Amino acid sequence: MELTRNALITGANTGIGRVTAIELSKQGYRLFLAGRSLQRTQAVMDEICAITGRQDAAHFLPLHLDDLASVKACAQQFLDTGLDLHLLVNNAGLAGKRGSTQQGFELAFGANHLGHFLLTLLLLDKLKSSAPARVVTVASRAHRMAFKGVPWGKLQQSSSSLSGVPEYAVSKLANILFNRQLAAVLSASGVSCYALHPGVVATEVWREVPRFLQPLLRWRGMLTPEQGAQTSLHCCLTAPASESGLYYDKCRPVSTSAAASNQEAAHRLWDSSMQWVKDFL
Repeated sequence: MELTRNALITGANTGIGRVTAIELSKQGYRLFLAGRSLQRTQAVMDEICAITGRQDAAHFLPLHLDDLASVKACAQQFLDTGLDLHLLVNNAGLAGKRGSTQQGFELAFGANHLGHFLLTLLLLDKLKSSAPARVVTVASRAHRMAFKGVPWGKLQQSSSSLSGVPEYAVSKLANILFNRQLAAVLSASGVSCYALHPGVVATEVWREVPRFLQPLLRWRGMLTPEQGAQTSLHCCLTAPASESGLYYDKCRPVSTSAAASNQEAAHRLWDSSMQWVKDFL
Protein backbone atom coordinates (compact mmCIF):
# COMPACT_ATOMS: atom_id res chain seq x y z
CA MET A 1 0.00 0.00 0.00
CA GLU A 2 1.27 3.44 -0.91
CA LEU A 3 1.41 5.83 2.05
CA THR A 4 0.57 9.25 0.68
CA ARG A 5 -0.38 11.22 3.81
CA ASN A 6 0.77 11.48 7.41
CA ALA A 7 -1.34 11.65 10.57
CA LEU A 8 -0.41 12.14 14.23
CA ILE A 9 -2.90 10.84 16.80
CA THR A 10 -2.69 11.13 20.58
CA GLY A 11 -3.95 8.26 22.72
CA ALA A 12 -4.24 5.74 19.90
CA ASN A 13 -3.34 2.62 21.89
CA THR A 14 -6.95 1.96 22.90
CA GLY A 15 -10.58 2.96 22.38
CA ILE A 16 -11.68 5.30 19.62
CA GLY A 17 -8.11 6.46 19.02
CA ARG A 18 -7.10 2.92 18.16
CA VAL A 19 -10.05 2.45 15.79
CA THR A 20 -9.39 5.84 14.18
CA ALA A 21 -5.73 4.99 13.59
CA ILE A 22 -6.51 1.60 12.07
CA GLU A 23 -9.17 3.01 9.74
CA LEU A 24 -6.89 5.85 8.65
CA SER A 25 -4.17 3.34 7.82
CA LYS A 26 -6.63 1.68 5.42
CA GLN A 27 -6.96 5.06 3.68
CA GLY A 28 -3.22 5.27 3.01
CA TYR A 29 -2.10 7.30 6.02
CA ARG A 30 1.25 6.77 7.72
CA LEU A 31 0.47 6.93 11.45
CA PHE A 32 2.43 8.57 14.25
CA LEU A 33 0.92 7.31 17.49
CA ALA A 34 1.70 9.58 20.44
CA GLY A 35 1.23 8.14 23.91
CA ARG A 36 2.68 7.26 27.26
CA SER A 37 3.73 3.67 26.58
CA LEU A 38 5.39 1.97 23.61
CA GLN A 39 4.51 -1.39 25.13
CA ARG A 40 0.80 -0.57 25.18
CA THR A 41 0.90 0.91 21.68
CA GLN A 42 2.88 -1.89 20.03
CA ALA A 43 -0.15 -4.09 19.29
CA VAL A 44 -1.85 -1.28 17.34
CA MET A 45 1.35 -0.57 15.43
CA ASP A 46 1.71 -4.25 14.55
CA GLU A 47 -1.89 -4.35 13.30
CA ILE A 48 -1.40 -1.27 11.14
CA CYS A 49 1.81 -2.68 9.64
CA ALA A 50 0.02 -5.95 8.88
CA ILE A 51 -2.91 -4.13 7.21
CA THR A 52 -0.67 -2.01 5.01
CA GLY A 53 2.07 -4.54 4.44
CA ARG A 54 4.65 -1.91 5.37
CA GLN A 55 6.90 -1.72 8.41
CA ASP A 56 7.08 2.07 8.15
CA ALA A 57 3.30 2.50 8.37
CA ALA A 58 3.20 3.20 12.11
CA HIS A 59 5.59 4.94 14.49
CA PHE A 60 5.50 5.62 18.22
CA LEU A 61 6.10 9.05 19.74
CA PRO A 62 6.50 9.35 23.55
CA LEU A 63 4.00 11.84 24.96
CA HIS A 64 2.84 12.80 28.45
CA LEU A 65 0.18 15.45 27.95
CA ASP A 66 0.38 16.47 31.62
CA ASP A 67 3.96 17.67 31.10
CA LEU A 68 4.52 20.50 28.62
CA ALA A 69 8.20 19.60 28.28
CA SER A 70 7.14 16.15 27.04
CA VAL A 71 4.69 17.75 24.61
CA LYS A 72 7.46 19.90 23.15
CA ALA A 73 9.76 16.89 22.81
CA CYS A 74 7.01 14.91 21.06
CA ALA A 75 6.36 17.66 18.53
CA GLN A 76 10.07 18.08 17.87
CA GLN A 77 10.51 14.35 17.32
CA PHE A 78 7.89 14.48 14.59
CA LEU A 79 9.32 17.65 13.05
CA ASP A 80 12.74 16.01 12.95
CA THR A 81 11.37 13.43 10.48
CA GLY A 82 11.05 16.21 7.89
CA LEU A 83 7.72 14.76 6.75
CA ASP A 84 4.58 16.69 5.95
CA LEU A 85 1.70 16.55 8.41
CA HIS A 86 -1.78 16.34 6.94
CA LEU A 87 -3.82 15.39 9.98
CA LEU A 88 -3.51 16.00 13.71
CA VAL A 89 -6.03 14.19 15.91
CA ASN A 90 -6.15 15.45 19.49
CA ASN A 91 -7.82 12.31 20.78
CA ALA A 92 -6.30 11.44 24.16
CA GLY A 93 -8.20 12.34 27.28
CA LEU A 94 -8.61 11.52 30.93
CA ALA A 95 -11.70 11.72 33.11
CA GLY A 96 -12.20 11.37 36.83
CA LYS A 97 -8.54 11.52 37.77
CA ARG A 98 -7.69 14.28 40.23
CA GLY A 99 -4.45 16.18 40.73
CA SER A 100 -2.14 18.64 38.99
CA THR A 101 0.10 18.59 35.93
CA GLN A 102 3.87 18.95 36.05
CA GLN A 103 3.44 22.70 35.54
CA GLY A 104 0.78 23.06 38.25
CA PHE A 105 -2.43 23.15 36.22
CA GLU A 106 -5.57 21.26 37.17
CA LEU A 107 -4.96 17.79 35.78
CA ALA A 108 -7.88 17.35 33.36
CA PHE A 109 -7.59 20.90 32.04
CA GLY A 110 -3.82 20.62 31.71
CA ALA A 111 -3.81 17.29 29.90
CA ASN A 112 -7.01 17.48 27.86
CA HIS A 113 -6.70 21.13 26.80
CA LEU A 114 -3.33 22.72 27.49
CA GLY A 115 -1.20 19.77 26.38
CA HIS A 116 -3.11 19.53 23.11
CA PHE A 117 -3.04 23.32 22.70
CA LEU A 118 0.76 23.33 22.84
CA LEU A 119 1.08 20.28 20.59
CA THR A 120 -1.14 21.91 17.97
CA LEU A 121 0.71 25.20 18.20
CA LEU A 122 4.11 23.55 17.74
CA LEU A 123 2.87 21.67 14.66
CA LEU A 124 0.88 24.53 13.15
CA ASP A 125 3.51 25.72 10.68
CA LYS A 126 4.02 22.15 9.46
CA LEU A 127 0.26 21.71 9.02
CA LYS A 128 0.07 24.95 7.05
CA SER A 129 2.95 23.98 4.78
CA SER A 130 1.29 20.59 4.20
CA ALA A 131 -2.17 22.00 3.40
CA PRO A 132 -4.81 20.89 2.78
CA ALA A 133 -4.62 19.60 6.33
CA ARG A 134 -6.90 19.12 9.35
CA VAL A 135 -6.93 19.31 13.14
CA VAL A 136 -9.57 17.17 14.85
CA THR A 137 -10.15 17.53 18.59
CA VAL A 138 -12.21 15.00 20.52
CA ALA A 139 -14.38 16.97 22.95
CA SER A 140 -17.61 15.81 24.63
CA ARG A 141 -21.18 16.80 25.27
CA ALA A 142 -20.04 16.79 28.90
CA HIS A 143 -18.99 20.37 28.14
CA ARG A 144 -22.63 21.27 28.81
CA MET A 145 -22.08 20.45 32.49
CA ALA A 146 -19.71 23.42 32.67
CA PHE A 147 -22.63 25.79 32.10
CA LYS A 148 -21.05 28.52 34.26
CA GLY A 149 -18.13 28.71 31.85
CA VAL A 150 -14.41 28.40 32.51
CA PRO A 151 -13.54 28.78 36.23
CA TRP A 152 -10.48 30.91 35.52
CA GLY A 153 -9.39 31.08 39.17
CA LYS A 154 -9.23 27.29 39.55
CA LEU A 155 -7.20 26.34 36.49
CA GLN A 156 -3.85 26.60 38.26
CA GLN A 157 -4.96 24.58 41.29
CA SER A 158 -5.29 20.88 41.95
CA SER A 159 -8.66 19.27 41.25
CA SER A 160 -11.21 20.24 43.90
CA SER A 161 -14.18 17.94 43.24
CA LEU A 162 -14.59 14.44 44.67
CA SER A 163 -15.25 12.79 41.32
CA GLY A 164 -13.10 14.83 38.94
CA VAL A 165 -16.09 14.97 36.57
CA PRO A 166 -16.70 18.76 36.84
CA GLU A 167 -13.06 19.36 35.92
CA TYR A 168 -13.43 16.98 32.97
CA ALA A 169 -16.44 19.01 31.80
CA VAL A 170 -14.38 22.22 31.95
CA SER A 171 -11.59 20.60 29.94
CA LYS A 172 -14.05 19.57 27.24
CA LEU A 173 -15.52 23.08 27.19
CA ALA A 174 -11.96 24.31 26.66
CA ASN A 175 -11.54 21.90 23.73
CA ILE A 176 -14.52 23.46 21.97
CA LEU A 177 -13.51 27.04 22.71
CA PHE A 178 -10.01 26.24 21.44
CA ASN A 179 -11.39 24.78 18.23
CA ARG A 180 -13.54 27.87 17.69
CA GLN A 181 -10.59 30.24 18.00
CA LEU A 182 -8.24 27.95 16.07
CA ALA A 183 -10.58 28.14 13.09
CA ALA A 184 -10.29 31.93 13.14
CA VAL A 185 -6.49 31.77 13.38
CA LEU A 186 -6.34 29.29 10.49
CA SER A 187 -8.70 31.19 8.20
CA ALA A 188 -7.54 31.00 4.56
CA SER A 189 -4.55 28.80 5.54
CA GLY A 190 -5.82 25.59 3.96
CA VAL A 191 -6.01 23.96 7.41
CA SER A 192 -9.49 23.22 8.76
CA CYS A 193 -10.37 22.15 12.27
CA TYR A 194 -13.24 20.35 13.98
CA ALA A 195 -14.33 19.45 17.51
CA LEU A 196 -16.64 16.55 18.22
CA HIS A 197 -18.62 14.50 20.70
CA PRO A 198 -17.92 10.80 20.02
CA GLY A 199 -20.84 9.56 22.12
CA VAL A 200 -20.52 7.97 25.54
CA VAL A 201 -18.02 5.32 24.60
CA ALA A 202 -16.89 2.32 26.65
CA THR A 203 -13.17 3.15 26.70
CA GLU A 204 -10.41 3.49 29.26
CA VAL A 205 -10.93 7.25 29.52
CA TRP A 206 -13.41 6.40 32.31
CA ARG A 207 -11.08 4.12 34.27
CA GLU A 208 -10.30 6.78 36.88
CA VAL A 209 -13.93 7.69 37.61
CA PRO A 210 -14.78 6.65 41.21
CA ARG A 211 -16.27 3.18 41.44
CA PHE A 212 -19.56 4.43 42.83
CA LEU A 213 -20.20 6.40 39.61
CA GLN A 214 -19.26 3.68 37.14
CA PRO A 215 -22.59 1.78 37.35
CA LEU A 216 -24.35 5.04 36.41
CA LEU A 217 -22.24 5.31 33.27
CA ARG A 218 -23.12 1.74 32.29
CA TRP A 219 -26.80 2.41 32.97
CA ARG A 220 -26.76 5.31 30.51
CA GLY A 221 -25.63 2.94 27.80
CA MET A 222 -22.27 3.09 26.08
CA LEU A 223 -21.19 2.84 22.48
CA THR A 224 -18.46 0.52 21.30
CA PRO A 225 -15.16 2.14 20.27
CA GLU A 226 -16.02 1.28 16.66
CA GLN A 227 -19.30 3.21 16.94
CA GLY A 228 -17.67 6.05 18.81
CA ALA A 229 -14.94 6.52 16.22
CA GLN A 230 -17.37 7.26 13.39
CA THR A 231 -17.66 10.98 14.06
CA SER A 232 -13.88 11.29 14.49
CA LEU A 233 -13.39 9.58 11.13
CA HIS A 234 -16.01 11.79 9.50
CA CYS A 235 -14.17 14.90 10.69
CA CYS A 236 -10.81 13.44 9.62
CA LEU A 237 -11.89 12.39 6.15
CA THR A 238 -15.10 13.92 4.84
CA ALA A 239 -16.35 16.94 6.81
CA PRO A 240 -16.38 19.98 4.49
CA ALA A 241 -13.59 22.51 4.96
CA SER A 242 -16.32 25.16 4.94
CA GLU A 243 -17.48 23.79 8.31
CA SER A 244 -14.13 24.46 10.01
CA GLY A 245 -14.55 25.51 13.63
CA LEU A 246 -17.84 23.68 14.14
CA TYR A 247 -18.76 21.06 16.72
CA TYR A 248 -19.98 17.65 15.54
CA ASP A 249 -22.14 14.89 16.97
CA LYS A 250 -23.26 11.81 15.01
CA CYS A 251 -21.30 13.00 11.97
CA ARG A 252 -23.07 16.35 11.63
CA PRO A 253 -22.61 19.86 13.01
CA VAL A 254 -24.70 20.59 16.11
CA SER A 255 -25.04 23.52 18.46
CA THR A 256 -22.93 23.82 21.60
CA SER A 257 -23.79 25.16 25.01
CA ALA A 258 -23.97 28.92 25.45
CA ALA A 259 -20.67 28.83 27.34
CA ALA A 260 -18.97 27.06 24.42
CA SER A 261 -20.32 29.68 21.99
CA ASN A 262 -18.87 32.58 23.95
CA GLN A 263 -16.41 34.29 21.62
CA GLU A 264 -14.96 36.42 24.42
CA ALA A 265 -14.18 33.27 26.41
CA ALA A 266 -12.59 31.69 23.32
CA HIS A 267 -10.32 34.73 22.91
CA ARG A 268 -9.43 34.77 26.60
CA LEU A 269 -8.65 31.04 26.65
CA TRP A 270 -6.41 31.38 23.59
CA ASP A 271 -4.52 34.38 24.99
CA SER A 272 -4.18 32.81 28.45
CA SER A 273 -3.02 29.49 27.00
CA MET A 274 -0.40 31.29 24.92
CA GLN A 275 0.97 32.86 28.08
CA TRP A 276 0.97 29.56 29.96
CA VAL A 277 2.92 27.69 27.24
CA LYS A 278 5.24 30.51 26.12
CA ASP A 279 8.29 28.98 27.80
CA PHE A 280 7.85 25.84 25.68
CA LEU A 281 7.49 27.48 22.26
